[in-house]
Amino acid sequence: MLNVARLRILRELHLRGTLAQVAQALSYTPSAISQQLSMLERETGVQLLEHVGRRVRLTDDALTLVAHTEAVLAQLEQAESDLAAAQPAVHGTLRLASFQTVVLEIAPRVLTLLEQSHPALEVEITMREVDAAFSGLLSGLFDVILGEEYPGLPDPVREGTDRTDLAPDPLYLAVPSHGPWAARPGTIAELASTPWALDPPGSASGDWARAMCRSAGFEPRVRFEGPDPLLHAHLVRTGHAVAFVPALIATDHLEGTQLIELPGRPERILYTAVRAGRAGHPAVRALREALAHNVAERQPRRPTLSVN
Repeated sequence: MLNVARLRILRELHLRGTLAQVAQALSYTPSAISQQLSMLERETGVQLLEHVGRRVRLTDDALTLVAHTEAVLAQLEQAESDLAAAQPAVHGTLRLASFQTVVLEIAPRVLTLLEQSHPALEVEITMREVDAAFSGLLSGLFDVILGEEYPGLPDPVREGTDRTDLAPDPLYLAVPSHGPWAARPGTIAELASTPWALDPPGSASGDWARAMCRSAGFEPRVRFEGPDPLLHAHLVRTGHAVAFVPALIATDHLEGTQLIELPGRPERILYTAVRAGRAGHPAVRALREALAHNVAERQPRRPTLSVN
């Protein structure tokens, strides 16, 4: 019988690419990882790894074994879900990975709702960008991801995961209500010389924002760059920049600014993702239901102005 723990190590190597990264993810030393993989080779009787310079690469036999490992782990998680569903109360710990705007606006209300409806369920929250969150989800570091998908930047459903969309979240232009940048623009192109507060390039929100500016014919003059929507809102409020903002933070954090509707009324999609084998787990269902209920109740502050 093959050892499931060693199979998981092989799968981690397939996902992460290096022994050092696997060791860090599983809290082992690299030498211990190598020893476990050598034992797995002896168990299977086939070569699983081949050296390419200083790195190792999975053989075709190893890739076949990884595919079976995925099915085994998913089946074990399904067994856990079935057992949990037979219990009288939802309990345990769920590890949630998300990004700042959702943590800021949704998480506190969801935690309160779950404390009332499922007091034996504990939720731990970690802030991660989407790629890092998915890596942690697939390796078992997280149980649920709260993700976002921006217009024109589809986020593919990863193999072995189950995705459920929560809600669309409108995207607006925020300009100051006073100061040199307070005048309502007729077009986005009129903001070509204006300082912008944007998320970093390489993030979905940062790439979408730059694409919006480029489609209007200019490269944004980014004075403030960072993944902090509250800082962006504060810079707009104090008259130092303009920014694109999601409706999720517009309700409570954009007083003192003007919100302007964008052409085409773009929206990002908020979604949850879990490993496929845990989609039916009562704790996962409870968290997803609480998130969906909370998002549906949010009433964003809609702008009365628009830009072309």
